[in-house]
Amino acid sequence: MQLHISPSMRSITISSNNGFTDLMKIKVAARHISYRTLFHTILIVAFLLPFVFILTALVTLEGANKCSSFDCFGRRFGPRFLGRVDDSGQKLVRDFYKIFNQVITEEIPDGLKLPDSFSQLVAELKNNHYDAKTFAFSLRAMMEKLEREIRESKVSELMNRHFAASSIPKGIHCFSLRLTDEYSSNAYARRQLPSPELLPVLSNNSYHHFVLSTDNILAASVVVTSVARSSLEPEKVVFHVITDKKTYAGMHSWFALNPVASIIVEVKGIHQFDWLTRENVPVLEAIESHHDFRNYYHGNHIAGENLSNTTPRSFASKLQARSPKYISLLNHLRIYLPELFPDLDKVVFLDDDVVIQRDLSPLWEIDLQGKVNGAIETCKGEDEWVMSKYFKNYFNFSHPLIAKHLDPDECAWAYGMNIFDLRAWRKTNIRETYHFWLKENLKSNLTMWKLGTLPPALIAFKGRVHPIDPSWHMLGLGYQRKTNIENVKRAAVIHYNGQSKPWLEIGFDHLRPFWTKYVNYSNDFVRNCHILES
Repeated sequence: MQLHISPSMRSITISSNNGFTDLMKIKVAARHISYRTLFHTILIVAFLLPFVFILTALVTLEGANKCSSFDCFGRRFGPRFLGRVDDSGQKLVRDFYKIFNQVITEEIPDGLKLPDSFSQLVAELKNNHYDAKTFAFSLRAMMEKLEREIRESKVSELMNRHFAASSIPKGIHCFSLRLTDEYSSNAYARRQLPSPELLPVLSNNSYHHFVLSTDNILAASVVVTSVARSSLEPEKVVFHVITDKKTYAGMHSWFALNPVASIIVEVKGIHQFDWLTRENVPVLEAIESHHDFRNYYHGNHIAGENLSNTTPRSFASKLQARSPKYISLLNHLRIYLPELFPDLDKVVFLDDDVVIQRDLSPLWEIDLQGKVNGAIETCKGEDEWVMSKYFKNYFNFSHPLIAKHLDPDECAWAYGMNIFDLRAWRKTNIRETYHFWLKENLKSNLTMWKLGTLPPALIAFKGRVHPIDPSWHMLGLGYQRKTNIENVKRAAVIHYNGQSKPWLEIGFDHLRPFWTKYVNYSNDFVRNCHILES
């Protein structure tokens, strides 16, 4: 584009680059024009030049359009300047809403062929000229099919995790067998625990007594070792490890061959307690032999379940409640602590899936204010999934007996790390209450509650629980993948409650190191059984 001013200053011409087309020509009158006026004129023309260029480009580019540049420009932006917008798109959306609402209430036509992918759906839509309703039906059927497949896949995953959590890893099974064999062949593995001169300490209330009930030797070793390393006065700690008859030899071998610092360890089998007879525990005997009860925990976990109306989290909770460990006497043993340890006044009971990271001796100084059980409450806390448990989360309040005696909004508490005042306990009827409700649940075909041994304990200890500071006991490391690592580091006791135990392959890799650092990998039994090797 060129600007040409005639020598006589009587005309100004604006032409294209090729010089043949004059885009604008301004003639100046013959009268005298001042240079100031001419200068202003040139400035105005220079300002207009870019707009002229843009309009020229638009005419060129839109040559194939049915409307001119000005016409298209006005048609597109005019209504917006006037406050009016074309609602044809919104009308299309409204029509789709109407069709979708209609399709939701109707049955999907029989024989409707479903494409395997969205791209295939679009291709069939083009080829077969589907109307909007047929397209909506196809889309709905595809989504429902996808939802079913996802639900089935999730249920399958949960079932596999349940079986993995209920099974014994090969390495741990090897570990137990080798230690049991060592008990029969090595006299030192059979030596008395504790040594005879320390027997009086087992009933000395000036010591800090811990009770651990488990058939997992490796887990027991981690609990005892973590207490020893965390304790400020390990020489004042006494551990009472209780196990079943089949594990006793291996458990005894481990602690006989691997003494833990200054801690005093006693290992006893259930069969060695004279008090644990069928007459004293008739309900538990019934539980272990009751056909329906055993079938509930060992039978088909999918039969009778309406999976289409069950969320994965709900199904996972039901599976966890049907863990076979809940019919083991070891899991109910804590309800008999006053009878098993008649000379002790106060004990701390630990589950085998905990790790102790801080000195626990201050627990013995807590005033339980006449209550029996010192425990953390689980209805409030940062983690809304882990710390949101009320009675309604454990009990079936449609059952008349439950509805009559319990409050659904009462705060629950946790097992795993509990301080028990055995003197106060012996003055109560906690054990009888526990037995009564177990019997009632059996009579009701196990319809009163769903989760293991905690629900009957929630009833039996009702009104006898003293809440302790939640920093003493952190829950959820066995099922909450998003556990806050900083909170884990600060907690006195961390609890891997849930299916993802740290000794299993399904354990969470980022939480496992808090447990494995207490495993002695240099030990021959651990090394030869290849425990937790990747």
